Amino acid sequence: MEDMLRIGVVTTTHGLRGEVKVFPTTDDVKRFEQCDEVILVTGQGNLTLHVEQVKFFKNIVIVKFKEFHDINEVEGFRRCDLMVTRENALPLKEGEYYLCDVIGARVCEEDGKEIGVVTEVLETGANNVFAIRTKDGKEVLFPVIPDCIKKVDVENKLVTAHVMKGLME
Repeated sequence: MEDMLRIGVVTTTHGLRGEVKVFPTTDDVKRFEQCDEVILVTGQGNLTLHVEQVKFFKNIVIVKFKEFHDINEVEGFRRCDLMVTRENALPLKEGEYYLCDVIGARVCEEDGKEIGVVTEVLETGANNVFAIRTKDGKEVLFPVIPDCIKKVDVENKLVTAHVMKGLME
């Protein structure tokens, strides 16, 4: 399991007071209002920052950090990830899981026959898709829908799937 979870990516600066525009990568964009502390992942290392103010504009979140007060101080943060620790992550509801926790999980059919391992989770507009590397090295894509993915057991790193017609071909 990863220790940090990405909640957004800094896209650019906003105004002159050191605010940044963030493209949210979290399901709940309002979670930025509940964030006190975030970790900015830069090429020179990680910075722990404290959220002072949050505004919303269309599909972007505008964030002001307590540590910065000038556009020049935040100019280099473009394309940097904003992360939270698991302790600061939103609590999961029953049956929910973090996508990063599925990567590396074994995928088996309902009868126990092993299909392969989840190598990536693709986020599409309609539903997520698990990219699975089969035992023979082939990649197959399984949509994360109830007809196909029957159970995700993060603790045991096991996904139970129903192989729909055409998925393995």
